[in-house]
Amino acid sequence: MSPETLLELNNVSVQYGGVTALDDVSVSLDEGEIVALMGPNGAGKSSILKAVFGLAPISSGDVLWEGQKIVPIPHEVVARGIAFVPQGRRVFSDLTVEENLEIGGYVNRNAKLTRERMQSLFEMFPVLKDKRKAKSGTLSGGQQQMLAIARGLMTDPKVLLLDEPSLGLAPKVVKEVFAFVKEINEKRGTAVMVVEHNIKSLLTIATRGYILDKGRVVAHGAPEELVSKGTLEKVFTGAAL
Repeated sequence: MSPETLLELNNVSVQYGGVTALDDVSVSLDEGEIVALMGPNGAGKSSILKAVFGLAPISSGDVLWEGQKIVPIPHEVVARGIAFVPQGRRVFSDLTVEENLEIGGYVNRNAKLTRERMQSLFEMFPVLKDKRKAKSGTLSGGQQQMLAIARGLMTDPKVLLLDEPSLGLAPKVVKEVFAFVKEINEKRGTAVMVVEHNIKSLLTIATRGYILDKGRVVAHGAPEELVSKGTLEKVFTGAAL
C-alpha cells in the first residue's frame, strides 16, 4: 500500500508587496517522509513553509491537506496536525523548559494529555528533562533548538515544518539536531519538511529533496540523484541550469 500524501502545494505563488517570493511552485509531503527544501538565500524555501502555515500571502494556487483544499490559518493548521518551528529558535527565554512545553500543548485542552506528552518528549530529549526547571534563556543554542522542536511536538502533529534548524549552531550540535529529527521521523512517524542551508547534514536523513532558485522549483528527486547531477552546485554557484 502506497503512503498517503499529507500535504501538497499545487502551483502556489506568493507575493510580498509586489515582489514574487514563490512562482507557480508545486511540492508534496507523504506519510513517513523527510523532504528537504534547498537553495540559495532568497530562493523561496521559507515562503513554502509560511504558505502552508498561513503566514504568507498566497496570490494563486492551492494548499491541500490529506487531499482536501484548505485556506491556511495558523490555529486551524495546528488543529489539523501541522506544527511549525520557525527560524531562530524563538523560545520564551524568561520561562522554564517545562513552561515552554506547556505553551506548545495549549491546544490539547487536557492537562493529563499535556503531562503525558511532555513526559514522552523528556524521554526523547533527556537534556531537556535534566533542565526542565531552568529558564530557557540559560540553555545553549543547541538545547534551545531541541526545546523549540519539542514544543512543536506537544500537539503530536502528523507533519513538522522546520525552518533552518541548524542556524548558528556548531557542527557537532548540528549533527545532534539532525539525529533527533531522524529519530522523531522514525519513532513517532512524523513526516518532516525542512528548510536548511546545511546541505551535507540534511541529505543524510532526507527521503526526497526539492531545489529552489529565484522562487521556482528547478529540480526534484532523491538526494543522491540531486547530488550526482550537480544541480545543487550549479544553483549555489549561479551557473545556468
